[in-house]
Formats: sequence, C-alpha cells, structure tokens
Amino acid sequence: MFGQRLSALAVLLAIAVLSLLPMARLIIAAIAPGGEADFSAFAGRLVKPAALRAMWHTLDTSFFGAALALSIGIPFAIAVTMTDLPGRKILGFLLLLPLMIAPQVTALAWLHLFGPSSTLLGMFGLAPPPGTANPMLGRGGIILLYGVQHAPIVFITMRAGLSRVPRDLVEAARSCGAKPLGALRTIVLPVVRPYVVAAAALAFVSGVGNFGIPALLGMPVNYLTLPTLIYQDLSSFGPSVLPQIAALSVLVGALALAGMALQSVALRGAGHRIVAGKPAQFELGRYRLPLACLGWVVVGLTLVLPACALLATSLVPSFGVPLGPQTMTVANYTEVLVRQSSTVRAFRNSLFFAGGAALILALGVIPMAARLERFDRRWRRVLAGIVDLPYSIPGVVLAIACILLFLRPLPLIGSLYATASIILVAYGMRFLTLALKPVATAIGQIPRDLDEAAAVSGAGPLRRLWTITAPLAAPAAVAGGLLVFMSAFNELTVSALLWSSGKETLGVVLFSLEEAGLGTQAAAIAVSTIVVVVVLLLALDRFGRRLPAGVLPWR
Repeated sequence: MFGQRLSALAVLLAIAVLSLLPMARLIIAAIAPGGEADFSAFAGRLVKPAALRAMWHTLDTSFFGAALALSIGIPFAIAVTMTDLPGRKILGFLLLLPLMIAPQVTALAWLHLFGPSSTLLGMFGLAPPPGTANPMLGRGGIILLYGVQHAPIVFITMRAGLSRVPRDLVEAARSCGAKPLGALRTIVLPVVRPYVVAAAALAFVSGVGNFGIPALLGMPVNYLTLPTLIYQDLSSFGPSVLPQIAALSVLVGALALAGMALQSVALRGAGHRIVAGKPAQFELGRYRLPLACLGWVVVGLTLVLPACALLATSLVPSFGVPLGPQTMTVANYTEVLVRQSSTVRAFRNSLFFAGGAALILALGVIPMAARLERFDRRWRRVLAGIVDLPYSIPGVVLAIACILLFLRPLPLIGSLYATASIILVAYGMRFLTLALKPVATAIGQIPRDLDEAAAVSGAGPLRRLWTITAPLAAPAAVAGGLLVFMSAFNELTVSALLWSSGKETLGVVLFSLEEAGLGTQAAAIAVSTIVVVVVLLLALDRFGRRLPAGVLPWR
C-alpha cells in the first residue's frame, strides 16, 4: 500500500513539474513581476497599440485559416472514411504530411514557389517579373498556409466522428428516397456537428500558436501576430522585457485555452449521441474517377508542387539561376550537411535534442501510464488534461515560461538558461502527451487478469511492470517516441526563443539562412528534413499494423 501511494505521488509530482509549474511561473511573472500583484499594469501591457494590432492579426488569420482548413479537411475526411474513392488511403496519408512537416518548411516552400525568383516557375517561363512582391507575404499568404497546414487536424478529427456514423442511419434515409448528398446533408453532418466544432476549434488554436508561418510570411512586411511580436520583443530587448512578453504570452495562452475548452465542450457526450455500428458508406458510381482526380489535384497543388519548388531551389547555385543540366548542383547540400559548421552543428543538435527527448519520454511514460491506469477515471481525465496543457498552448508561451522558470539559479541544478538542457526540458514538457497517449491506449487494452495472476504468484509491482506491462506496451512506446522525434526534429516555435550560441536547431538555422538571403541553402535544409520526416512516417505507418487501434491518429 505504501509503495502504491509513493508511486502515485511520484507520478503526480512529475506531471505537476512538467505541466503546471511553468504555467504558474508565467502567470506570476505577468501579474506580479515585482512580487506583488498589479492587475492595472498587466492590463496596460495588453492594451498597447502594438499588442492590440498583433492580437487582431492573430484572431483574423486564425479564424479565416480555420475556415479554410475546414473546407479542405471535411471533404477529404468524408471521401476517405465514407466512400469508395479510388486511392483514398494514399490520399489520406498524403494529406497528413503537412501536419508532420514544420510550418517554417511549408512557408519556405510556398515562398519559393510563387516568388519572382521561383526556380520551378522560371523553368516554364511563368515566374513573376523581377522586383515583383511575393504574393505569399502578408495576411493572405498566412491564411492560405494556415488552411493547408491545419487541414490534417480537421481531417483526423472529422474522421473520428464520421467513422462512428452507423450505416443503418444512411440506409434508412436512402430507403426513404434521399439522394447521397441529401443523406449527407440531413443525416451525417448533423450527427457529426460536435466534431465539426471541435475541428474548427483545434484549427483555430493551431493558428493562434503558429510561429513559423507568420515569421517567414509576416515579419518581412511587418505583419506581426502575437507569437512573432513576442519573438521580436525578446530578440530586440532581451530579458528586460520579460514582464511585457509574459503578459502577451498569457494572452496567447488564454486564447488557445479558450479554443481547447470549446473543443472539449463540443466533444463532451458526442460519443453517446449515436450507437456506433458498421460505418456508413456511399458509392460514388460514375463520379469515382472525377472526384479522385480532383483529390489528387488538391494534394498536388498544396503538397507536391510546393515541395518540387523547394527541391528545385535547392539544386541551383543561387537565386535567379535557371535550373538545367548545366546548372543543377548539389553544392547546397554539401554546404549545409558537410562544410558549414553552424548547419552541421544544427543537425547534430536537433538529432540530440529530438532523440534525447524521444528516448527519455518513451522510457518514462511506461511506468507513468501504468500507474495512471490505476487512478479513478475522473482523475485520469483531469491528469490527461494537465499533461495536454504544454502541448495545447503555443510553443512560444511554453518557451517564455521556461525562460522565467530557469533564468535564475535553482537548488541543485543552478540556472539552465542558455544551455542545452533548457531545450531538452522544454521538449520533454511539450511532447510528453505525444509519448503518453499511445502507451496509455496500449496499457488500457492489457487484460487485468495478467497482472492479477502475476500478483497472486508473488510477483511484486516492479517485476510485473518489467515482465508484463513493459513488453506489451513497448511497441506503443516506440511509436510514441517516433512521434516525439518527428515533432521535435525541426521544431522552431520553442527553440527560437531558447537557443543560444552553439545550441542552434535546424528550425533556427533554416529561419536564419532565409533571413540572411541564403534561400538556396535554407531550401537544402528543408528538403533534408522533409526526407527524414517522410521516411520515419512511412516506417511508423508500417509499424502501426502491430499496434492497438487508436495508437496512431491516422490509422
């Protein structure tokens, strides 16, 4: 009994340190920077013209980006989940790729696709005239890429709801004379309305916290959102403006949490509105091939074409040089992968940070999930929400919280500010939920009889964990670790504020190269990271066949 209480206390302490402590420190710094609460000063920081303008830009782009993500994600979710569309599984997998590719890589690809120096369009004589402003810069480009980047979130959320619509409901409507579109409009969409609201809320929250896209598309034309305003203030004035950026971070976090609360309310009880049976299916008939072609056109325009533009840019020696047999070169790849010390160091750092976080979390979440499984269901939901907190809030908010928490020396460990450890700890905080959820799902499906039989035979808790739970949960832990690695490998939102000299990550170096006008080298880094992510994603998808249902979000 004492051992169980001790293990429960250890789990609660770990969750509190990784999730609650940084948020508490951030709120204290925003409301009481001098040790005494001053709400008037806090409000004054939020109503500054720059803050109000950035807040409006954030709300505007996030709202319309979420609307565009819905218009892309919902039709794909219906087509993949409820129809006999040819190649629907491959289309669904490809649609998910933008979610796994860093936002700054997506922004860079679109910049190189439509800019006046576009290598790809230049090959066909379609590039805009020199000196033409890049149409992707500013509000319109940010909204467009928010829609593309966050459509997979809508797709995953809607697919979960659509897969629960029983075939009986649709067949009953069809037997009463309803056409497929009529059944979809009057039966299916009303049933999954909570998932539509939840998907919209998630897409909106993702836009609120997105840094990579507005950093590359907004900052060059001084179109700032809250995350980029925080980055600009900290980069320009340093830690002296921590109270100001702490207040802005609390505002960003509040907007994100409001969206998450809406998503939670929308999904509350959604699973009890219908009794899930065999999923409903629509036969497309003569429209199968035209709709499949339309799906491939959308994927080609939003994913393949920008990726080709990025690849073409990485294969020319400099901007403005046309791509051809005589000019094609791999010098940019040689430069960033072998010669340039900062980029080589960034690859090494990203591998270390992402791999270290993935390994630590993959090993640590097994005992944590096993102990959480013993909690009451209500407590499990509460603790799961707390674990989700660092991932739900924007990464820039978590980065500011870590700066505030580790800026001053702490007992035993000293100050972690400007060290590699602060990035590793921040990754552990942010991606804990990605590692925990697959393992918790797998452990929840392990029969209790196995553990009870081992206990009756005299096996202690640690031996049962080592011989029963860990082997059965290991595949899910590997899957969770790979999800963490892919998410952290070219992450920018957190590391943009936490990196220091010699501790650059790939996301930071890519952003710096693009700002310095070395776009061809930045493109080479971006292509390299895409290759790594795609290879890992394919391996994870293949490995996912051995995992319990629900472990991987796209299966």
